[in-house]
Amino acid sequence: QVQLVESGGGSVQAGGSLRLSCRASGYTFNTYCMGWFRQVLGKEREGVAAISTGGGSPYYADSVKGRFTISQDNAKNTLYLQINSLKPENTAMYYCAAGGRPFVRCRSIVHEYNNWGQGTQVTVSS
Repeated sequence: QVQLVESGGGSVQAGGSLRLSCRASGYTFNTYCMGWFRQVLGKEREGVAAISTGGGSPYYADSVKGRFTISQDNAKNTLYLQINSLKPENTAMYYCAAGGRPFVRCRSIVHEYNNWGQGTQVTVSS
């Protein structure tokens, strides 16, 4: 079982930036992908970005391409999400997740992940 703890959320004005972090601990042998997701109260959780634990090109949802950057520091067991040019519509609870399947490209699809953090809130004001 993988334990995930997110941090770095907060309240910012539109146009600002945040860097979210997700520290992983525990048994990570069967983790192939790490992903970021977000959810607004009353709506479904949606994928934002994903990356293979072995490296390679990240995956991004079309809505965040160019402004969000996913990265990882394997030495620190930490996943990051750099968010630039924040917009009010980016307000959500952001979650990191671990999972994926072998030999399948990592995507930010909810059912492909089986370990989730508790989330960190991002609030963007206009």
